[in-house]
Amino acid sequence: MTRPSLHLTALLTLTLILAGCGGFRDSKLNPFNWFGRSEETEKVALPERPRDTRALVETVLTMQVEEIPGGAIIRATGLTPTQGWWQAELVPQPVDVNGRLVLEFRIFPPVETTRVNTPRSREVEVAEYMSNIKLGPVREVVVQGVSNARAARR
Repeated sequence: MTRPSLHLTALLTLTLILAGCGGFRDSKLNPFNWFGRSEETEKVALPERPRDTRALVETVLTMQVEEIPGGAIIRATGLTPTQGWWQAELVPQPVDVNGRLVLEFRIFPPVETTRVNTPRSREVEVAEYMSNIKLGPVREVVVQGVSNARAARR
């Protein structure tokens, strides 16, 4: 066997051993466990500062933090009171001393009067990429709207 083949064989063996190990799946070494599922939480009071002129989304329905190489993608789904809301964005606030990163779910209201229709037709999805450098001091990610907030913890 040549050396590259030996290294490849050793790497594949190690990968199979770790994949079959149930403890690795639940350990902090597994990057897929860095943030748990989101859960309902209390809204976070933020200091007054120059604000985004967009409104907060009415309700945050779902939120998850998906680990990817070099960082994470934070995804959230919000429910607006009517159809036609646009230019949604997760606006990060400064990380507090407890390691909590609050993202405000901001969105512009419709330009003209729109119908209410079904809840599914009023859902808005948004995502924000955060690098590992920005997430370094973060222990909890909170996405908040007008009536609620959702959080995921490490």
